[in-house]
Amino acid sequence: ITGVPGVAFATSGPGATNLLTAIGSCYFDSTPAVFITGQVPTAELKSVRGVRQLGFQETDIASMARPVTKAAWAVTSPREVPGVLFSAFYRALDGRPGPVLIDIPLDVSRATLDDAPHIRRVTPAQSMFTWGREQTASGLLHDLFDGAKRPLVLIGGGCASPRVRPVVRQFLHGLDVPVVTSLMALDVPVKSVGFIGSYGNRWANWALQNCDALLVLGSRLDVRQTGADVGAFLSGKKILRVDVDEAELVDGRLPARAAQNVCCTVPAFIAASAGHVYDTGPVEWREQIAERRERWWHELAVPANTIHPNSFIRALGLFNSASDIFVLDVGAHQMWAAQSLRADTAFRVITSGGMGSMGWALPAAVGAAFAAPKQTIVVITGDGGLQVNIQELQTIAEHGLPIKIVVLNNGGHAMVRQFQDQYFEHRHTATRPRAPLFREIALAYGLADYGVAATPAHVWSGLGKMWRIPQEAGLLEVLIDPGVGIAPKMAFGKRLDEMDPPRE
Repeated sequence: ITGVPGVAFATSGPGATNLLTAIGSCYFDSTPAVFITGQVPTAELKSVRGVRQLGFQETDIASMARPVTKAAWAVTSPREVPGVLFSAFYRALDGRPGPVLIDIPLDVSRATLDDAPHIRRVTPAQSMFTWGREQTASGLLHDLFDGAKRPLVLIGGGCASPRVRPVVRQFLHGLDVPVVTSLMALDVPVKSVGFIGSYGNRWANWALQNCDALLVLGSRLDVRQTGADVGAFLSGKKILRVDVDEAELVDGRLPARAAQNVCCTVPAFIAASAGHVYDTGPVEWREQIAERRERWWHELAVPANTIHPNSFIRALGLFNSASDIFVLDVGAHQMWAAQSLRADTAFRVITSGGMGSMGWALPAAVGAAFAAPKQTIVVITGDGGLQVNIQELQTIAEHGLPIKIVVLNNGGHAMVRQFQDQYFEHRHTATRPRAPLFREIALAYGLADYGVAATPAHVWSGLGKMWRIPQEAGLLEVLIDPGVGIAPKMAFGKRLDEMDPPRE
């Protein structure tokens, strides 16, 4: 929410290992964070001994966390701590942001330093451009868009940081080219064509597949963004990619030579573009996108007198103010929200992307509430996702956080069930668990406002009941027919714009 690294503490052993999913989520989604774990006293560390464990709950968390952190330190001396703490915050923000971990033994954490080492204050370095001096950012943009009949910009999670968002928004306003977004950047542009990906808006995927000049800012172009047929995706288009992580440009799924690659921060590239402005280009291209959006808007069929999840999400977006923060959990509800929350109505949207862990939204909403105490936090979750970290309802109640929780209850795990229908002959194994009575759950945790929407006629009254007291937590249960899936969905092994169900 702020761009400032969050800090999480945990005890040794299970406390530390329970952080690993959160650490991995920060790593894959480029979220700066500092994780500090306790450890057994240095005298009880097994060190090079062959035993599995010497001290009670001793666990080598630094070794476990290194693959999913920018750095992980296991300190053994009190004098190491000040320098490591400074390095931790520096590394979390430098270049591509991400998590770091510091493991501190009990005797080290209890020590007192009378003469703490002096730490030189520096600012995280900006990555430098990798192209030759004869090329400029403005020149690259001109070469990309000059003569283009179908220009497009793809905005990714690298643009979602609060420090980057306003720069990107101003740049897009001047560039005036149609924009699509990845899941991690739904709220970055003020206006966009739509959301792309495996469950993206069909017209947005069509535009990304068929553009002839593509500027990619902070997005890694993985298989969910290109489709399985990479050759078809690359055909007939020029691509300019800007990313702070050189490995994504060189070792990612897209062949390095398939695009003009620039390794730097997005703000640095924009600053070097010297206010490049591109003419809106052929009106026909915008009209083609708009025509398809109008034709393909209603993708999902639902039984009569049941709530259409995409329509509900659009109503939810209209009901809320521009200052609200939407926190999306992982599951079918996440994709319905990504498809339907308009960028010009929902102004902050955060979710779990690379790790894609169910249960992410509730604790993330707690963090968002403390980071933005004057804003309302809206959680969109499912009957399965809410229960993964349901204990955080106690945290919400204890601190009186104004978190509004929308539970799309479809009687199980719809995203996995849809796979079972498509590829496993409708064998619904472990995807139809019985949900608890959410009314009783809300009462048990002391949430002031509970509402339920069972039919389309109940939607507005249910939303109104949940917002009866804006400053207090509330829960709205929205009943979705269990047979309703997600549409459209990228066809397995096909092009980006070949989605199920087929459309002309």
